[in-house]
Amino acid sequence: MTKPPRKRATTEAWRNRIVIDPAICQGKPFIRGTQIMVSTVLDYLNASESPSEVISQYPSLKAADLQAAIAYAASLAKE
Repeated sequence: MTKPPRKRATTEAWRNRIVIDPAICQGKPFIRGTQIMVSTVLDYLNASESPSEVISQYPSLKAADLQAAIAYAASLAKE
């Protein structure tokens, strides 16, 4: 039996949540509506923090923001 294809976040999904503005966060990508940089989110996840732990540290984040950060990083790795 074959596995069903995994659902992938589309490019548009992260584009709705990740912002790059030279006037904010020194031009580094951040989560829309916050000044939380994508790199900060990824650092927490890389340190084996669970998504709920990251959200408890940054209550303005949503689970979809964490997924967007991962999708953004994955898109950069493809370049």
